[in-house]
Amino acid sequence: MFEDAILSIANEAVMTVLLVSAPILGATLLIGLLISILQATTQVQEMTLVFVPKIIIALLMIVLLGPWMLNILTSFTYRLYASIPQLLSL
Repeated sequence: MFEDAILSIANEAVMTVLLVSAPILGATLLIGLLISILQATTQVQEMTLVFVPKIIIALLMIVLLGPWMLNILTSFTYRLYASIPQLLSL
């Protein structure tokens, strides 16, 4: 029974991490794809053309979606702390 509780917490933690990181990773992946298409068509192979826009987009996504991400993380933490008494009774 205790193993089920631990696996449930681990599953919820992984899903929370995926939910929080998906917008940032998706946006940087899309920008990287667009920049690589631009590099392939213009034949300009400068590495900073890829990294700088990705960093800017990642920071912009953190600023825009930061409150939502914080809400997701705090609700997970609240549920985790609320489940401690149930875990101690197992």
